[in-house]
Amino acid sequence: MNNIRTRFAPSPTGELHIGGVWMALFGYMYAKHTGGKFILRIEDTDRNRFVVGAEERLIETLHWYGIQYDEGPDIGGPYGPYRQSDRLALYQEHARQLLANGSGYRCFCSAERLAQVRKEQELRHAPTGYDGACRELAVAEANARAEQEPHVVRLRMPREGGTKFIDSIRGEVNFQNALLDDPVLLKSDGWPTYHLASVVDDHLMEINQVIRGEEWLPSTPKHLVTYAAFGWQPPQYAHVPLILGTDRLKLSKRHGAAAAAGFQEQGYVQPALINFLALLGWHPKTDRELYSLTELCGLFELADVNKAGAIFNMEKLQWMNQQYLRAMPENELTERTLPFLIASNVVTEANGNFKTASGNIVSRHMISAALRGTVDRMQTLADAPGLVAEMLSDAREYETELLLWKGSTATSTAVILQSVKEYLGTLPDSMYGNAEELEKKLREWIAEEGRSVGDVLWPLRVALSGQAKSPSPFIYLTVLGREVSLERVERAYTSLTKGK
Repeated sequence: MNNIRTRFAPSPTGELHIGGVWMALFGYMYAKHTGGKFILRIEDTDRNRFVVGAEERLIETLHWYGIQYDEGPDIGGPYGPYRQSDRLALYQEHARQLLANGSGYRCFCSAERLAQVRKEQELRHAPTGYDGACRELAVAEANARAEQEPHVVRLRMPREGGTKFIDSIRGEVNFQNALLDDPVLLKSDGWPTYHLASVVDDHLMEINQVIRGEEWLPSTPKHLVTYAAFGWQPPQYAHVPLILGTDRLKLSKRHGAAAAAGFQEQGYVQPALINFLALLGWHPKTDRELYSLTELCGLFELADVNKAGAIFNMEKLQWMNQQYLRAMPENELTERTLPFLIASNVVTEANGNFKTASGNIVSRHMISAALRGTVDRMQTLADAPGLVAEMLSDAREYETELLLWKGSTATSTAVILQSVKEYLGTLPDSMYGNAEELEKKLREWIAEEGRSVGDVLWPLRVALSGQAKSPSPFIYLTVLGREVSLERVERAYTSLTKGK
């Protein structure tokens, strides 16, 4: 089992889709489960769709998701190069081998002729595909024409019988050869197609387990015939189903972020995404929902992957992300959230501290306390700006009447605020870091004073927050700290006794 070699072979044609990360994750988990190797190969032979910078972005995305490959274009390895555009001579040589042993042939059909053939097939409601017009050309004639005419190299598929193989997920799969056309292996410009390049690379890189999307299932017979034409042992294939939206259509932008990097930008965290993706279409034989990547690798079995499409449930992802945020150490939560606060102009960096939009200077400790007090209401990091912005503001502007609890007067409320300020002033600075302890002490004091909880906590919360609706005063006390909290209570007291 420890000789297993899997690969992820994306094309640099744009942003990596979340389905690509899912595919890479399955290959990675299987390799690590078996003690094998996971390889990244860049399949950049489609030059019409090639996007400059896409390879670098793809690698950055894989690194962010924590999917670390053992060999690849940026780190090298014993089977390189790992970029197909650097391997053109290999494909051309192998195409010549197939021509020499009769498994391949030269095709001179123009694009116009092929389009006309396809149109006629569609009109007859016949299977579409190459009609084999050049299949029986004499080798000498084909070689002579090749000196002057543009041409491609095609694979000579068998016309009778069937091609059968065992898929690691789907079991036995059969294809009738008569329904398969002869695929192009080498294009007229000397560049290979996927059918040739992937087979040559998988063989030379000793890939023995191919995990890829179900859209490649119909191509597998062509690849198996290519392996046989070279006299090579094919790998084991596993075709993973599509990711679907809750409407059971292929996942796309209309379902949310389809680009893998988009989830990072929306405030999802890597451990939650990996956990969520791993459980799409597969689940360990346990009742748990939350796992580390190491645990997932230890439990993963290809045979347990579902054949049906996996439903991408955003609500489940949000729930899972929330669990990871709640369990995250405070320093890490702050570090991950600060970029969202800065991007939303909630705070800007200012000489080691931070400045709010209202000009209020706040410390990193205050930001951490605000996040700690609101994390239970976050589903993603992107929720943080809306939750902590008011908490970090100066709370200067609010109507004095907002301080009054049901049936209270300005005079009675002022007396209460003066009393609670005096009590808060007796508490040590160290206690202001613990909302639970503050709540316990304040409630004990309220009971001892014989006052109503609402009469005390309502004006205290408004004095601290300046809001009709806000987190509890205990959270605000931990965010603001002793000095600022007492200052705000004093300000509220003054507004009741002397006006604004």
